[in-house]
Amino acid sequence: MIPAPFDYKRASSAAEAISLIGEYGDESKFLAGGHSLLPLMKLRLAQPSMLIDIGRIQDLSYIRDAGDHIAIGALTRHMDVEKSPVLAEHAPLLAHAAGHVGDPQVRHRGTIGGSIAHADSASDLPATTLALGATYVAQGPNGTREIAAADFYKGFLESALAPDEMLTEIRVPKMNGASWGFQKFNRRAQDWAIVGVAAWKRGTESGVALVNMGSVPVLATSVATAIAGGASIADAAQLAAAEAEPQSDLNASAEYRVHLAQVLVRRALESNNA
Repeated sequence: MIPAPFDYKRASSAAEAISLIGEYGDESKFLAGGHSLLPLMKLRLAQPSMLIDIGRIQDLSYIRDAGDHIAIGALTRHMDVEKSPVLAEHAPLLAHAAGHVGDPQVRHRGTIGGSIAHADSASDLPATTLALGATYVAQGPNGTREIAAADFYKGFLESALAPDEMLTEIRVPKMNGASWGFQKFNRRAQDWAIVGVAAWKRGTESGVALVNMGSVPVLATSVATAIAGGASIADAAQLAAAEAEPQSDLNASAEYRVHLAQVLVRRALESNNA
């Protein structure tokens, strides 16, 4: 459980961090909260030769009303997302989901950008921002680009970020009074979800995404299409796993995960939160 040897540099700004990642390339990794990277390093599943510490960069920690969306700096802590009055008003689903990440210690150190960039399908916030139709902003030596959440997740722990890019901002559309629900089924408190669901609904519009139902966070487009076509929530929820590829493991069989997804999607869409 000892990491391979590595060098360490601390960046004082986003510009310096991007310069460093450009210098050291795919042999380097960003370190923010460290809750995902350090366990992988201890197991030697990740062996970066250079760690670039971005945890103390202040200019990427913010939550701002940006008109039709809320802009969230990538280094904003989970606890700040959970407690934000701006998100409570305009994107309460995201604030609520952030309160279910890990435990208070994790929420005080972990960052929303770190969770999304890690691209773990078992994490809560990638699926939640996917359901909300978020856009991610990446910055690298060649400039800035916007990546739709639906195009970001490429495979297990694999994202659309280039090796020399850093996720700098998450842009979440305002929910404008939509009802919403977040459901998470796990064996013990603070465990990874066996299945999780983030969902919102406004009239015939909706967004549903699934946690731990495949190698990437899953956007349940069949559910949204059914609701748009006039289907009841109960009938639409039966399509929850149409885009999913659940796997069996020690916690649950694939069949059980499909059943959980159907039940939790129905409960999430029937929630009266607004």
